[in-house]
Amino acid sequence: MPVIAFANPKGGAGKTTSALLLASELASRGASVTIIDADPEKWISQWGALPGRPTNITIVSEVTEESIVDQIETAAAEAQFVVIDLEGTASLMVANAIGMSDLVIIPTQGSSMDAKGAAKTIRLIRNQARMARRDISHAVLLTRTSAAVASRAIRNVREQLDQAGIPVFGASIIERAAYRDILDYGGLLEDLDRDLVSNVDKAVENARAFVGEVVERLKAARATGEVE
Repeated sequence: MPVIAFANPKGGAGKTTSALLLASELASRGASVTIIDADPEKWISQWGALPGRPTNITIVSEVTEESIVDQIETAAAEAQFVVIDLEGTASLMVANAIGMSDLVIIPTQGSSMDAKGAAKTIRLIRNQARMARRDISHAVLLTRTSAAVASRAIRNVREQLDQAGIPVFGASIIERAAYRDILDYGGLLEDLDRDLVSNVDKAVENARAFVGEVVERLKAARATGEVE
């Protein structure tokens, strides 16, 4: 089943938020999802310990450089989707996870530091693809964007990526309080209390647009033989 990794060696790029949004939205649609929490901060594991976690989400928290390949194989045999939240460094663990992925999502804020991290990740993806002698589908996901207007920095990053021929998600992850609060309250995004959290419905709409595009990219990769 599809393995989707979130990678960017630049910390704070939005990997954990994006990975959790994908996993929880897929679970809300009835899919079984295993999240491999390879981030040392273990934010997703902490979310999973809160009330309201769907029973069709399994979280693997004890992940090491030596174990991750076996854990990905096991998860892919048991769940409909495997989502990997990788550590924010360039390591053998990250390389191994990328090499086993069907889709690598590179969360990136509109800054030169994030863009450099994305470029490093893309080089790693290409090297792993050469070693595996197969294409590894990947795309940059712009994160923490403004709901009102795209900043000059975001426009510049998108233009640079387009000029370099690097795939970019049409949807971006907009800065929303709900995305922070889900880590505090637990459960699914759509279950957040509207009296306590602002703009939940807009956050859900944004997350669904992103997840819909992920599914379409996986279908396209399957059509070209990149995903079994």
